[in-house]
Amino acid sequence: MEAVDNMIDARWLITSEHKNTVLENHALVIKNGIIKDILPTQQAITLYQTKNIEEYANHVILPGFINTHTHIAMNLFRGYADDLALMKWLNDFIWPAERRWVSHEFVYDASRLAIAEMIRSGTTCFNDMYFFLQATAEAVDQAGVRASIGITAIDFPTAWAKTIDEYLEKGLEFYAQYKNHARIRTTLAPQSIYTVAEPNLEKIKKIAEDNHLRINIHLHETQDEINQSLAQTKQRPIRRLQNIGLLTPDLIAVHMVHVNEEDLEILKATRPQIVHCPESNMKLASGACPVVTYQNLGLNVALGTDGAASNNDLDMITEMRSANFLAKLTTHNPAALPAIDTITMATLNGAKALGIDQMTGSLTKGKAADFIAIKLDEIETLPLYHPASQIVYAASRNQVSDVWVAGKQLMKNRELLTLNEEEIKAKAIEWEKKLLKKS
Repeated sequence: MEAVDNMIDARWLITSEHKNTVLENHALVIKNGIIKDILPTQQAITLYQTKNIEEYANHVILPGFINTHTHIAMNLFRGYADDLALMKWLNDFIWPAERRWVSHEFVYDASRLAIAEMIRSGTTCFNDMYFFLQATAEAVDQAGVRASIGITAIDFPTAWAKTIDEYLEKGLEFYAQYKNHARIRTTLAPQSIYTVAEPNLEKIKKIAEDNHLRINIHLHETQDEINQSLAQTKQRPIRRLQNIGLLTPDLIAVHMVHVNEEDLEILKATRPQIVHCPESNMKLASGACPVVTYQNLGLNVALGTDGAASNNDLDMITEMRSANFLAKLTTHNPAALPAIDTITMATLNGAKALGIDQMTGSLTKGKAADFIAIKLDEIETLPLYHPASQIVYAASRNQVSDVWVAGKQLMKNRELLTLNEEEIKAKAIEWEKKLLKKS
């Protein structure tokens, strides 16, 4: 018998591979942080030896969620400015608050708060776009999760940098420091086409090509963004990005709410990654991303929460539910976006968007042991006929019991193992008092 580190014995197992078949009474075999095998439990017991058998008799095991668009340090602005249109929210509240408060300390404390929330709701990897990248990376290192951290670039000064060259210089220093890190990746993250001039987007494109980095950008989020672009250039943002050469499979296009037939033809030809942020788009009244249309074009569509200042949580389970219901509502088709496909959006599709699907995003032999357990024998999720449907339509994040990344357990029976919950809460309350005092 071969010795292994852990054996996870599960009542149900959702792989996010091979049409997302739900396996029953199977085991996940883990060795050196990698999935060694997936097979029926009784067979696993005869082939592998371990002192660490974890039994999940009433749980479903599935890949950890990948939150493909976040601004996690904005957790400390949760509830700070609600019920506003996007540009008023940004111009009158968020950007002034960021200029006053954002610092290394702010981002570190906010990142730990956000990562704790994400672990408690089953997220094992996130794709971020913010400032003071080192602070976020320190929090990621401490927590043990995976992250793709974006080099934010914008044409106006912030607390982190004053010019586009300073943003990029600081960002490339960060990339050089972390490019060999096992769990931290880097992207380039121009904020949008209305806050980054085209010559600077071309500069970002060159850096991305030279360093083989993906690019994140908010794109076609609101009708105002498109109207402004038409007024200034007589072209829609998607066409402008295509002209620059940015619209490729290495571009992560976030939101993608408003598109016409011309846009769809360009997308079909260029095949960027799409990130759907349903709850933020609904809260800011931006509109609904046409997910089913993109899927019918063969585009990869992942799922993100956006920041907690515009959502107001980092809960991928409710994000799946919102995405699912929006797809059915906007297409007038109750069969649109089945629950099992929504889970794939929140797992493997996120990994594909980030270019890390060879290592995570699904439960597959040879991939990292990044997985979560959701307890389904609660009042709210009984009776149980289909585990995938129950997760998307009935479960809550409070039913996520255990979280593992690279074979290391980060949460056990709802207890955080790598972060100090009381310390994190105390820091959040300190920041609340500071912001209330100066508001």
